[in-house]
This record gives sequence, structure tokens and C-alpha cells, in this order.
Amino acid sequence: ILTSNHVIQGVDKIRVSLSDGRNFDAEAIGKDKLTDLAVVKIDGEDLSVIRFGDSDALEVGEWVLAVGHPFRQYNTVTQGIVSAKGRKHLYFGRTTPTYQNFIQTSAAINQGNSGGALVNLKGELIGVNAAIISPTRGYTGYSFAIPADIVEKVVKDLEEYGQVQRAIMGVTITDVAADLVKEKGLNRI
Repeated sequence: ILTSNHVIQGVDKIRVSLSDGRNFDAEAIGKDKLTDLAVVKIDGEDLSVIRFGDSDALEVGEWVLAVGHPFRQYNTVTQGIVSAKGRKHLYFGRTTPTYQNFIQTSAAINQGNSGGALVNLKGELIGVNAAIISPTRGYTGYSFAIPADIVEKVVKDLEEYGQVQRAIMGVTITDVAADLVKEKGLNRI
């Protein structure tokens, strides 16, 4: 079972409640703070599996559904559209992931939606609900989800290795802003 790392971070016991009323004790098999994703395992029968969709093929304006348990209201679904893709440089407080490439959506993702599914109208997982940016800590128009293409790689690595395998290039990439042009004496093209 996939969820947000911040949902299970620092807990001694994990309990999973399914929409059919069954409850299971769960074990964390892998956590990744850098993407804020985690995989937990339960032992059960007749479990449903969601198909991964192609988050790269998502288009701005496409309808999506956010599934979760906001404010302890179980099995809640909200709808909205993809407002933007590739959102970076966002700050979510203590749970801000290092690697950011968020799907921005108008579907309400409130406290308790973290780790829930963002699905397309085919019912495919195209993202994992991550956070909102709000001065009131409640829904004010934009929410963010981790794209399925990132989620799928993280899940495979957590299941196989217990951690995410990453290549490191040894460089830092940044935008070339006016102050950097002046500081480094760069020519503008």
C-alpha cells in the first residue's frame, strides 16, 4: 500500500482501514523522505489494485478526482482539473519533499487526503495527493500531487531495495537570473 511518508513518519504502529470495513496491522517496508512517499504491507485476501496511468500524458484542463479521508471523513472524493504540471520550489513546512515536480489541481486535497489517489476519469492512478498551499490550512483553490511516473519508480525501488536508488551527477542546476548574469559577467543571448 502506497502512502505519504509524513503520514507514517514517527509512528510506532500502522493500522490500515479499507473501504470495505476491514482493518489490518501494517508494516512499513520502505520510506523515502526526499519524495515524501512510503510503502506499507498488509496480509489480506481479495485486495484491489489500482492501475498506474501515464502522468506525463496528462494535460492542463483534464478532469481528475482526489480520493482520501480529509478531516476523518472516510472515502471522500473531490473533483477538479489539472491546473498545471511540473510545479517546483514549493514549501509545505516540515513535510516539504526535496524532489518536486508536482501536478497542481483544483481538486480539494485537505488534511487527511495525503497519500490518497489522484485518478483520471479512467480510474487510473496519475498522482498521489501530497499537500495544499493555504494560509488557513484548509482548501483555498490549489492542491498538489506527486506524478505517477515518479511514484511508480519510487514504489519499485522501495519494494525491491527498501530505499530509492538515485544517480548523482555532482552538479547543481539553477535558473540564470539577472543577478547571476551580473555576478558572473555572463553574456546574454
